[in-house]
Amino acid sequence: MKLLDPILWVAAAGSALLASASETVDQSTLALENAITAASNSSLLWGPYRPGLYFGVRPRIPKSLMTGLMWANVDDYAHFKDLRHSAEQGDDVRGFGWVEYDARSGGRQVINDVGMSVKIETEFVKVEGGDKGGNWGVRIRGTPIEGAPEDVRTTLIFYTGLEGQGQLHLDSDLETDGIEGTVLIGGRTPDLGDFKVEITDGPKTNVHPVINHDAAAEKDIQKTQYVGANLMEDTLWRAKDLILQQISAAVQSASQKYGENDMPPPAQIFTLPNTGVVSGNFQAVQKTFEGSFEFDVLYTSRSAPQAMTSGGLGERIEEIKTAFRARFDEVFPLKAPFDKEEYVSFARELFSSLLGGVGYFHGTSLVDRTHHDEDSENFWESSLSTPRSPQEEGPTTLFTATPSRCFFPRGFYWDEGFHLLPIGLWDNDLSLEIVKSWFGLVDEDGWVGREQILGSEARSRVPADFVVQETRYANPPTLMLAVVAFIERLDQQANVGSEPSFNFQDGNGIGLSGGGIENEMLSSAHIEHPTLATTYLNDLYPILKRHYDWFRRTQAGDIKAWDREAFSMKEGYRWRGRTPDHCLTSGLDDYPRARPPHTGELHVDLLSWMGLMTKTLRVVAEKVGEEDDVAELKRVEEAIIRNIDDLHWNEEEQAYCDATIDEYEESVHVCHKGYISLFPILLGLLSPESPHLGAVLDLMRDPEELWSPWGLRSLSKKDEYYGQGENYWRGPIWIPIQYLALSSLYKNYINTPGPNQEKAREIYTELRQNVVENVFNEWKRTGIAWEQYDRETGEGSRAKGFTGWTSMVVMIMAETYK
Repeated sequence: MKLLDPILWVAAAGSALLASASETVDQSTLALENAITAASNSSLLWGPYRPGLYFGVRPRIPKSLMTGLMWANVDDYAHFKDLRHSAEQGDDVRGFGWVEYDARSGGRQVINDVGMSVKIETEFVKVEGGDKGGNWGVRIRGTPIEGAPEDVRTTLIFYTGLEGQGQLHLDSDLETDGIEGTVLIGGRTPDLGDFKVEITDGPKTNVHPVINHDAAAEKDIQKTQYVGANLMEDTLWRAKDLILQQISAAVQSASQKYGENDMPPPAQIFTLPNTGVVSGNFQAVQKTFEGSFEFDVLYTSRSAPQAMTSGGLGERIEEIKTAFRARFDEVFPLKAPFDKEEYVSFARELFSSLLGGVGYFHGTSLVDRTHHDEDSENFWESSLSTPRSPQEEGPTTLFTATPSRCFFPRGFYWDEGFHLLPIGLWDNDLSLEIVKSWFGLVDEDGWVGREQILGSEARSRVPADFVVQETRYANPPTLMLAVVAFIERLDQQANVGSEPSFNFQDGNGIGLSGGGIENEMLSSAHIEHPTLATTYLNDLYPILKRHYDWFRRTQAGDIKAWDREAFSMKEGYRWRGRTPDHCLTSGLDDYPRARPPHTGELHVDLLSWMGLMTKTLRVVAEKVGEEDDVAELKRVEEAIIRNIDDLHWNEEEQAYCDATIDEYEESVHVCHKGYISLFPILLGLLSPESPHLGAVLDLMRDPEELWSPWGLRSLSKKDEYYGQGENYWRGPIWIPIQYLALSSLYKNYINTPGPNQEKAREIYTELRQNVVENVFNEWKRTGIAWEQYDRETGEGSRAKGFTGWTSMVVMIMAETYK
C-alpha cells in the first residue's frame, strides 16, 4: 500500500498547471484520483477493525499487526474463567458500543460489564502524517459500575501480534517480578515500516492492589506483567487461549507451592509469568488495578513527523467528541417528536456503533461449486442428501460493516446495503469503499457469497452448517440501495451547483489535518468531484452488469411451461435453495412459502428485488453512457412492473402472493400475507395510481393482519404459521422492513397526488412513531439494540448488540430516506 505524501500531492497540482490546457485536465484528473485515493487510504488505514472483539485495532493490510484487549474481575477465583476478549452473546454486559465514532478520526466506546463489575471505556484516535498511515492511540479507562465496591479489582491484558513478515520485540527492561514504568514494544513490517507501541502507567491516581502474601515477593503487581511467544500466525487470533494457558500454569504452580489453604489472592495469582520470547510475534502485557483506572496505548510510526503522546491523545479525544456531535446534528437533524436530547444521545450511540462495527477481514473461504439439480421433482430432498464438495478458495479480503459484533461479526450481503444507507449519508466515500470491496468479490460468473466467512477466526464463530457458500444461491441484492443513494447524492450536488470544498486544479482551499486533506473533504470527494464519480461508476458498471446477469440466469422462474398469462414470458423468478420450511436465500429464512416446494414456484419478493436491480443498473448505465443497455433495461423494468400484477396479484385475497403449481399441474397463488406481500410497495414499484395500492395499505394498517403498536409484523396474525416453529420471520418485527415501508411511503406516496395519499400519510406518521419509540424504549430498558422485536410485546429478542440494520432507526428519526 503506497500512501501519497500531502507535500507531493500539492507539488503534483503545481506541476499540472505547467502543462498544456488539455494535458492539464488529464493530468490533473489522474493526479486528483491518485491523491484522493492515497489520502483516503491513509485516513482509513487504522481502525478497530476486529469487530468480533470488544476492542482490537488492526490496519487494512493482510497479515499485519493486530492488537486486542482482555480484562477480568480478580476479586475472587470465579470470574477469571470468563476473561473478556471476544464479544459474546452470553456475556453479562448491559450494552456496549461506540457512543461517538468516526471511521477517519476515532471515537469513544463504553462497555457496561455487569458481570465484571466495571465500566470499560476505550477512546481511540488517529493522527495522520507521514507515508505509513500515521499514528494512533487509545485511552483505556475503567470505573466500578453502579452498586459495585469502590475498590473492585480488575486486571487488563493488552497484546500485539504479527501475522506476516516482520518482527516485534520488547524494548523495556524485564525483571522477574515485572516491568517498571512505561512498556515499550518495537516492531517493523514491510508495509508499516518501523513503529513502536507504548503502554503507559497512566495517572498517579491509579491504585494497584497491595498483596499481603509471600507470593508478592515473586511478582510485584504494582508493576506491569508480561509474556512473549512465537506463535503460528493462523493461531494469533486465539490469544485468549494462550493467556488462559499461561495463567492456568501459574495457578497450578501456586497450588502446589502453597496448598489449598494458603493460596495467594486472585489478583496476585492470575498473572502473566514475566517470561517468554522478547522478540516473538506475540507480546502481551498485564496491569491490575483497584477501583478506577486509566492508561494509554500509543502507536507511533517512524515515518510520522511527531510521536504519539498522552498529551496529544487527550487533546485529540476532546476535538473528536466536539466535532462528532456538531457534524451528527448536521447530517442527522432529528425531526419532531424525536428532536429531544434523550433521542439525540440514543441516535448518536446507535449510529456510532454501526460505524464502529466496520471490520477488515482476510482469509480463505469454503465454496461449493457443485451445481445440484433444482429443476427436477423433489429437488430439495436430493439437495439435502447430496454431500457437499467444498473447496478452499482465496484468500480474499473484505472491508464491511457487520450486523452484530457479538453474534454476527462478519460480512452479510443481505444486510450490507442497509448498513450503507446511514453510512453513506455520513461518509459517502467510505460507503463507496465498502461497495467496491464487496463487488471485488464477484467472481467471473457474477456470483458472490451470501456470507463472507474469511479465515479460521471468522469460521470459529459460525455453525458448521452455514460455513460453506454455494454458487447457485443468491440473496437480496441490497447493495443496489447503496448505489442508488450515491447517485441521488451526486445528482443533488449537481443541482445545487456549489463549488467543491477543495479545488485540486488551483491548489486553493486545501485543508490540512495532521498533514493530510481534511477528513470531511475526503468523505464527500466523489460527490464534489464528478470526474471521480465517473471513474468509479465506469469501473463498477461491468461488475454490476455481470452480477445482474447472474441473477437473471440462475434465479429465473418458469412462466411458459405452466401456461401462465403475463405481459412478459421471461420476467418471473424463484429463489434457489428452498426446503419445505426454509428459504434462507430470500433473507426471510422461515417465512412460509409453498408446501412442498416446486420447480414452478415464482416469488414476488425476488421479482421485486429484480425490479430494483434493473432500475439501478439502468441508472448507472445512463451515467456511463451505455445507451444500448439503457434501452434494453427500460424494457425489462417495464416488464417486471407489469408482471408483478400479472403473476402475483390475487384478487380474492387482495394481496400480492407467491405462485406455485398445484396437484392438477395448474398455477395457483400461495397467500401467506406478510412482508412478501409488501415488496412491490417497499421497493417503490407500485404506482401511486395503482388500483392495488389501497388494499396493500389496508393490509399494513389492519391490527388483525400486520399492524402492531411496535411496528409491522412479519407475518399476518391470521396466518396458520403465525408464531409457529422457529418463529424467526413468522411474526417478529424487523427494522429494515419498517425502514423500507416508511421510506417508500415518504418518497413515493405521501408527496405524490393520488387517491391514497392521505391514507399513506396517516400510516406513515403512526408507524414512524411506533417503531422509533419501541426501539428507543427497549434500548433504555436493556441498554441494547436487538435483532428483532416481539410481535406481541415489542420486547427485543434474538441477537443483541444488533447495531447493523437496526441503526436505520436514526434515519427514520431524521426522515433522511436515501
